[in-house]
Amino acid sequence: MKRKRWTREELILTFNLYCKLPFGKLHSRNPEIIYLAEQIGRTANAVALKLVNFASLDPELKKRGIKGMSSHSKHDKLIFEEFSNNWEKLVLESELLLENLGDSKLEEVNFKGIIEKTGEEKLQLVRTRVNQNFFRKIVLVNYNEKCALCSLDHTSLLVASHIVPWSKNKEHRLNPKNGLCLCAIHDKAFDSGLISFDDNLIILFSREIQKINKKIFIDYFGQFETKELNMPKKFYPSLEFLEFHRKNIFRY
Repeated sequence: MKRKRWTREELILTFNLYCKLPFGKLHSRNPEIIYLAEQIGRTANAVALKLVNFASLDPELKKRGIKGMSSHSKHDKLIFEEFSNNWEKLVLESELLLENLGDSKLEEVNFKGIIEKTGEEKLQLVRTRVNQNFFRKIVLVNYNEKCALCSLDHTSLLVASHIVPWSKNKEHRLNPKNGLCLCAIHDKAFDSGLISFDDNLIILFSREIQKINKKIFIDYFGQFETKELNMPKKFYPSLEFLEFHRKNIFRY
């Protein structure tokens, strides 16, 4: 029997799920994989294999010796590259496809203040909320829902921090390599340039933050002086983005 060819929409939906799952959960018993398989008329095994095919295209996983399957198709590669080259467009497209399946992902978005808007303004607000929601989801999952510095694991106190600020580079606003999962206090310090990270992902302290009360400094920052950031399962933070942060935001 001839196998049914994967459509572009099916591949986009599957890559969306790839972004949201840790590498260790790309298996056919995962309820999220089973759910997507049912929605698109595929077997859970077929979806799981496609997810592992996407993993084989991930350069960061390759660097760590995780190769995934070698049976990816040219269409798999095209979808991987589409996302990598235009996160903003593909994230929104994939989330809207999920909504059309009857999934409730968009219900997580806070639409307060949007309902009164009309036309292009309303569309832009919806797009922004959906994209921000996706970015938070992918970054927190990627870091196992723990602060990359202190390992705090209470999700309501975690922030998907942009390395290059949202306002500075539209192209990489939703790139997961531009994200760090940090607790609220470390996110605020990072965002304001009081701390940064070197190419070995070791924390750097500005002179300003080292002037605060010694005990407070040690308790919240100093104790992590030689600690490398907790690394994500995939989508490693870009060294290029970290360099931008050090040069343009960090207060030295």
